[in-house]
Amino acid sequence: MSLSTTESTLVAPGTESVPRPEYPRPDRDRSERWVNLNGSWDFEAEGIRSLITVPFAWESAASGVRRTWLERGVYRRQVVVPAEWGGRRVVLSFGAVHHRAVVRIDGSLVGEHVGGYESFEFDVTDFVVPGVASELIVEVDAPADKRAIAHGKQRSIPRDDYDGVSFTPTSGIWQSVWLEARGRTYARAVSLRGDSLTGIDVAVSLAGDLVAGTVVRAQLPGSVVEMTTDAAGQASARIEIAEPRLWSPADPHLYRVEIVVGGGDTADRVIATTGLRRIETRGEELVLNGSRLYVRGVLDQGYWPDTGLTAPDAEALHRDIALSRELGYNLVRKHLKFEDPIWLHEADRTGMLVWAEPACPSRFSDAAADAFEAQLPAMVERDGNHPSIIIWGLYNEEWGLDWDIPGSASRTEAAERAYDLLRALDDSRPIVENSGWAHVKSDLVDWHYYEPDIATWKQVVADLADGTREEFPVRLGPDFTVDKSFYGSSSFPRTGVPILNSEYGEGFTSLERAWHLRWETQELRRHDRYSGYVYTEFSDVEHECAGLLTEDRRTKDWGGCDPADVNADTVFVLDLVPERAGADLALPVAGFELGVHVSHHGDAPLSLSIHGAWVSAGSPMDAARAADVVSTSRLDVKPFELSGAVRLDVPSRVGAGRFLIWATDVDETVVARAYLDAAEVEAPNRRGARTDEFA
Repeated sequence: MSLSTTESTLVAPGTESVPRPEYPRPDRDRSERWVNLNGSWDFEAEGIRSLITVPFAWESAASGVRRTWLERGVYRRQVVVPAEWGGRRVVLSFGAVHHRAVVRIDGSLVGEHVGGYESFEFDVTDFVVPGVASELIVEVDAPADKRAIAHGKQRSIPRDDYDGVSFTPTSGIWQSVWLEARGRTYARAVSLRGDSLTGIDVAVSLAGDLVAGTVVRAQLPGSVVEMTTDAAGQASARIEIAEPRLWSPADPHLYRVEIVVGGGDTADRVIATTGLRRIETRGEELVLNGSRLYVRGVLDQGYWPDTGLTAPDAEALHRDIALSRELGYNLVRKHLKFEDPIWLHEADRTGMLVWAEPACPSRFSDAAADAFEAQLPAMVERDGNHPSIIIWGLYNEEWGLDWDIPGSASRTEAAERAYDLLRALDDSRPIVENSGWAHVKSDLVDWHYYEPDIATWKQVVADLADGTREEFPVRLGPDFTVDKSFYGSSSFPRTGVPILNSEYGEGFTSLERAWHLRWETQELRRHDRYSGYVYTEFSDVEHECAGLLTEDRRTKDWGGCDPADVNADTVFVLDLVPERAGADLALPVAGFELGVHVSHHGDAPLSLSIHGAWVSAGSPMDAARAADVVSTSRLDVKPFELSGAVRLDVPSRVGAGRFLIWATDVDETVVARAYLDAAEVEAPNRRGARTDEFA
């Protein structure tokens, strides 16, 4: 292995036809010597004897089994360690198995792992003979009653409190399985942090024959540092970089650090990847590499048709990142799931920011809280090197805390304890201890708010921004609405912590959802106090049709809305409360003055001219041949500061039409686009277009 190893997908020879043939860890590359164990395994479960396709959950169509509510399954297959691996250690790796896995080779117990989302591995050197076939057995327990275990959006029996937003379970082996050859003493874990912006802090943990007093080399082209492990096999050092190149969405530069233990042909080598970047909070601002950051995010649950939580192939993971970017987003909140390392590496490589979070249990108990916390060391060890991850989440909406942090000292303590544990594991990122509601110890105040009425949304968003209110209504059931608060205690600071909305979106049809996307997002952009938003959601999942895209990632009818315009660096904020989806303005439209602001999150100020023109109903944004009206003065726009308003004279309109609005800079480049649809509004809902008082 050399530092010139390409970033392309690495496939073990002879496995091109097996499912998920690519090397599973491009961010921690040992692809010189590995064997892919995906493919057909023998499977037994509750009287079933069949073949199953790994790495797909036994509930999925792709597995070939497609059985739900099996609580135990046994996998078997023959494995042969390559003869040329003699003299090396052999490690058996699992991407993830839900929920409890007991691993045996030729009847001997190799090890056991509990936790359905974590990666794990066993050193099987003493259980195999290179060149000789062995029987690998994986016994899996996947309880139907998942309420006390970390299971995220997987459905449970008995039902969770949030069963209506839960999906088909994911049981058994649902991520890749593979063998690796390593050195007799090898780097079991490698931690890289580039927060200094001038170098990479390296920490290594060894396993194998001689972990104490061993020399470990960490190297980049032209730079090598040596460190010697302590009695526990731990060592750390810093690689200083003479001309550092920072990682950012605009320039996602990655450093590939080669870790070498020992020497000669049997030396252990792994190439780990990271970037130089610093994410921090300064007062109420998020700051990336010293510059203010505004998060324009989308929530992604990471489900696919026929394969569930497992991506069908690496290309599907790459494509989801690309699609999120095409929709205008700079961040993906990967919801209640440790996503595939290939997806995270693609985020690193292409500059997509990530909000990462573990799965939650659903009912509170000491055992459930312990199970939730038990995931955190594995999460940080596996994913902490990724520069794309800028936020760690923990609990979501008090799931696993019985929706009751404010009313329970023990639940409050559980949330605080989880924060403290994660902070001790990783001090390099902001942490959200309870996404959406009732914060007691958090680096961000985030909130989830769903509201079908745009006028109400507008007012609540404004009141939350200026601090005149702290609570907002949350529908927990068809006839059960409660007020939830930003804060779970009186001691949590009311100022000085960044605030962002991390779930929103409304509408039954695709047209309605796109309409809400337009108008709700602009109201979030109206208030400079906010540090961003996360729209719900990227794609449909089973019965949940809230996605911008279908479950198989096709676009929907957005009624002319382009999400990339809504989520751009530079957007319009219009002083108008619209009528309804498909009819922002009720016909006939009397001429009126429209207040137009601009929210700009670029690096430099802008001087803009605002244009408007009526075109036929449903016309695309580039349909205007010339402007009917142009702002009488240019609008000066500063970064991260809502502009003052200009008056744009909207001409009257008798018949249905679309009023296009666009802004050009001094070079006549279009930098922002919006539109208003005029159509009939049926009585008794018809009312005149409402405009806000001009500011």
